[in-house]
Amino acid sequence: MNELWKQALPGGGCALLPTLGILAHPDPTHFLQSAFESEVSEVAISQGEVTLALRNLRAWMKDERVPKNLATQLDSAFIRKEPFGLVLIIAPWNYPLNLTLVPLVGALAAGNCVVLKPSEISKNVEKILAEVLPQYVDQSCFAVVLGGPQETGQLLEHRFDYIFFTGSPRVGKIVMTAAAKHLTPVTLELGGKNPCYVDDNCDPQTVANRVAWFRYFNAGQTCVAPDYVLCSPEMQERLLPALQSTITRFYGDDPQSSPNLGRIINQKQFQRLRALLGCGRVAIGGQSDESDRYIAPTVLVDVQEMEPVMQEEIFGPILPIVNVQSLDEAIEFINRREKPLALYAFSNSSQVVKRVLTQTSSGGFCGNDGFMHMTLASLPFGGVGASGMGRYHGKFSFDTFSHHRACLLRSPGMEKLNALRYPPQSPRRLRMLLVAMEAQGCSCTLL
Repeated sequence: MNELWKQALPGGGCALLPTLGILAHPDPTHFLQSAFESEVSEVAISQGEVTLALRNLRAWMKDERVPKNLATQLDSAFIRKEPFGLVLIIAPWNYPLNLTLVPLVGALAAGNCVVLKPSEISKNVEKILAEVLPQYVDQSCFAVVLGGPQETGQLLEHRFDYIFFTGSPRVGKIVMTAAAKHLTPVTLELGGKNPCYVDDNCDPQTVANRVAWFRYFNAGQTCVAPDYVLCSPEMQERLLPALQSTITRFYGDDPQSSPNLGRIINQKQFQRLRALLGCGRVAIGGQSDESDRYIAPTVLVDVQEMEPVMQEEIFGPILPIVNVQSLDEAIEFINRREKPLALYAFSNSSQVVKRVLTQTSSGGFCGNDGFMHMTLASLPFGGVGASGMGRYHGKFSFDTFSHHRACLLRSPGMEKLNALRYPPQSPRRLRMLLVAMEAQGCSCTLL
């Protein structure tokens, strides 16, 4: 499989990536992502995954030797990494290149054949993948299937050996139900309401810079973007002018004309997001233009927990602020909701950040920043609970798409060594066998 990728991707890189300039339309009023965002989030990350797999695949594929007990000292014990077989990858529209190619790299590197279902909503990339990818990857090991929900439903009626799905929790339940009919294992990369706690002990301008960057990146259409801020009323008063200053500095006095702010993917999503602007009170932004699918970088205040903007993943350039009176209240607020895909905490106090980390649960966590944990292929990416199951990126992708087969090779001779386990049994033989089966070098003591 290493040779396949070298042939498919000349020079150890992905030759099809330069053709994806259509992600950033030359007319700044009609693009989904800016050129900068496309390069950072789509091209560079996909390229990095390919390069990492090419450099490390031989080591990843090696049999993994494991410790043995006394009864197996003369045997060979190891884990062999084997492909599952036929894998179905269903990709979403918000990062249509990254979230298609990154799992594809892991699935092919592990030796699987892949049926790839890109999103029909991101039409440009769907077309590119269908037309260009076969020029670089051996068509005997993958196929691209085009279509919408009906075609996806038909695919799910077939038996696959593994299904990898990225999308909404609602569709994730459909995928998991279909997989259950064939007892097919799944990875579900879902979304959720990602909290962002901002402590009083913070520099509001630093927080504003970092929160605004990863909230409005790709027009907010990011599964790990902060979905709401939790802070005290006092911090809100300090944070609002800092956010206004940051938004103006990032996107100018007229964000709609900025080449750095993307657009909403389609009219359906635009109408959904515009309805959310009626929640709470608009403190910053709030403007929209249906003909351009433009929604301004927006901050909402006086937001109530039961309002629609707090009940669904926003997936747009809207940031609600919810007031809490203390760190304890913020942690309690987070813990009574579904476990998020990502969680963020800002504080000059490392103890505050560590408390949020220790007393909550989420797919990923980042202290005093956002997004950056996703740039490390050495960290697994995935959800927990309602935000998904399974993990990938880097070697984690290879492991996800590999069956880890337990193997023990014994000698056909030396049968006398096995006499302890055969009848007739006795208390003495039982004690000796249990000692032989104990894990070696275990120093664990239960108090």
